[in-house]
Formats: sequence, structure tokens, C-alpha cells
Amino acid sequence: MATQTDDTRKTNADTAMVSIRNVYKIFGNDLDEALELARGGTAKDAIQEQTGAVLGLSNVNIDIQRGQIFVVMGLSGCGKSTLVRCINRLIEPTAGEVWIDGREVTALDADGLRDMRRNEIAMVFQHFGLMPHLNVIENVAWPLQLANVERKERLERAANSLALVGLGDWHSSMPQQLSGGMKQRVGLARGLALDTPVLLMDEPFSALDPVIRRDLQDELMQLQQSVHKTIAFITHDLNEAVRVGDRIAIMRDGAVVQEGTPTEVVLSPNSDFVREFTQDIRMHAMVTAGSIMDQPISELPGAMTASDAVTAMETNNLVHGCVVDEQRRFLGATYLSEVLRESRRGDGRIDAMELYHEDRVQDDTVLDDLVPIGLKAQHPIAVIDADGLLVGEIPLDRLAAVMVSDEAAAAAAADNVEA
Repeated sequence: MATQTDDTRKTNADTAMVSIRNVYKIFGNDLDEALELARGGTAKDAIQEQTGAVLGLSNVNIDIQRGQIFVVMGLSGCGKSTLVRCINRLIEPTAGEVWIDGREVTALDADGLRDMRRNEIAMVFQHFGLMPHLNVIENVAWPLQLANVERKERLERAANSLALVGLGDWHSSMPQQLSGGMKQRVGLARGLALDTPVLLMDEPFSALDPVIRRDLQDELMQLQQSVHKTIAFITHDLNEAVRVGDRIAIMRDGAVVQEGTPTEVVLSPNSDFVREFTQDIRMHAMVTAGSIMDQPISELPGAMTASDAVTAMETNNLVHGCVVDEQRRFLGATYLSEVLRESRRGDGRIDAMELYHEDRVQDDTVLDDLVPIGLKAQHPIAVIDADGLLVGEIPLDRLAAVMVSDEAAAAAAADNVEA
């Protein structure tokens, strides 16, 4: 992955929802000396040996774009939780700047910081932090009460947030009546109830068992489609990072050692550390429909008559076709046998026929989610982009080869990065 230039970084920072610029955090005494050593490139262990101070963050530069899930990950003690707490100044940076939506958080006084935390930033913690003497809706509404939101409004907002996370019927339940996954949903609802544009999530699912964890990852990604939050997500689990993140930053000894899309980081590691760190990732989580598709060969204009469609399909030896409108938006699939029947019955436009939508996926669908579709499909799978345009087709023989071979999966994903 190409390294960002100063000009590129500045451009990204100017457009980012959250921008972290040259941030250092040092714990202990002799902060000035330790900071000078850190800026001069002295290693973390050497700084501690010379000054007794601990380097928590070292010259961190990260830009999180609006509506993005940005994952920060690394081994225990790498600085990831320190970093996320510097965003809302639960931990004060020793040096550097943090900006949210063009406003410098690190320059705010106490009143400005309080306002920022109420209106711009919410946080979801690893350990649910529910108060045992309050019921579910009161727990969700508690931060709104601290923000002096009127009771009726805060309960309405809490109820709406609980509905979003699937706990609309659990308002009156007490925390001890909930499972671990349900408690984490309450924690997420509490963050959503504040209705802030930025959400900080510090290892929110790490205390849960793998099945519940995966379910909550799915729910978070589905929820993000409707709420469009800017999310800083902390985890030590690379498979989780790859699954939920739009971009990933890997940290070591307080510094970001690589940043990029999940595919870039896993398939183009920039150091032995990153290569070793990512070596156990499942390739099936990296392969997308867009990486293994071909250009569509069975595309049929919806305005075409059935008889013309029969001619086109027979000429190209097609028994299956993808029907599109004038903008190439995918309308559905049809079969030669049905088009033949329509041509004999009335020869109408094929976009007026009953079309099928089961065998279609978006271009960013990962292989794990393609498998159940591929197992049922009888013909190539249509691939569409975020705008619904037909961008390709996946031949079933290629999908089968990639499904059973990690080597084929890795090659497909690598081809996608190079493209």
C-alpha cells in the first residue's frame, strides 16, 4: 500500500469527520524529555529506561471519513484504547490535535468539551456498564438525563434506540435478567440514544462468545446502513476487524504501523510484523463478489421484445439472462424457456415479465456470504454495485473453485487489490 504524503494527509484531514494529527501520549514524569525523545525517534523501551515515562501514543495520524467504520487494532498494550480515549479526551493527549467535524477537541475548555461529549461523541464500552438498580430503558436514558434532556423526550429517544437494536419489548427488564449479548445491545442503544454523529466503540464484543459476537457484528453492519454513524471501533481480533471495518489501522508500541482497507492490510503487509500479525486471517473473509466476477455476458435490455431476446440468447448460447433498464440497473433475471413462452403468447417487453432476484449479490459481498447463494444457484450470479447497476457475473465453476481452496481465494483477493 502506498504511504500517504503530507499533502494527501492534509486533504483527508480537511474532509474527515474525525482527524487525529501528530498525537503523542506519555504517562509518568519527565514528559518534556520523553516527548523530545519520542519525536526524535527513540524507541518506547529506551524512553522508559532513560526517563521512567511510558510512551502510550507516538505521532499518530488518522483520518476517519464521515459514515465510516474505522477499526484500530493491535496486541494488548499497543495503545489502541488510549487512542480512542484521546478522541473524547477521557485521556488528555500530551501533544498533537484531535478534530471532530472541523472543531478542535484538544483546544476546548471544560464547557466546550462537555458540550462536545453531549452532542458529538458517544461511547460504547467492552464491559456494558449497566447500572443494576435501573431497568433497561432507564439505563439507556441515563446519559440523556445527565445532559438535562426532559424526561418525556429522553424516554422516547431511549425507546427508539432499543427498537433499533431489537430490544423494543425489554424496556422494563432489569440488567440481571439479560444475557451478555442483550446487555451489549443495551450499551449500544445507550450510545445511539445520544444521537451523536461519532460513536467510539472500545472492544464492544470481546467479552461475548463467538456466536453472539458474530451476530452482533452483523447487527452493527446492518444498523450502520440506517444510522450512518462515524465509528472508531477498537478490537484485537483481526477477523472482526476485517469483517466490520471500512479501513483498518494496526498499532504497535503506540504507533500506527499500517493503515488501509482490510484487503490492502492483509494482502499487502508493509512489514514482517504486519505479515505475521495477519497470517491467520481466513481468506474467505477477504474475497468479495467483485474480485471473482466476470464482465456480464447475459445482459438483456429491458425494452427488448421477447422474440428479440430469444434471438439474442440463442445466438450467444444463453439459457439465463440479466435484464437491465436504460441506465443498466439490474431489474431481475429470466430464463430462455420463459422468454420463449412470452414470445409465443404476446411478444411483450421482457421487463414486463415476472423476473427473479434470488441469484444476485452486491459487489462487496464476501465469500462467506456468497456460499449459501452459490449452493442454491443454477446459473451465474449477477453482481450489482451500490447503485443497483449490473457490474458483473460470477460463473458457478469459479465460485466452486474459490470456495474449496484458500489458495484460490487468496489469488482472487490479490487480483482484486492489484486491479
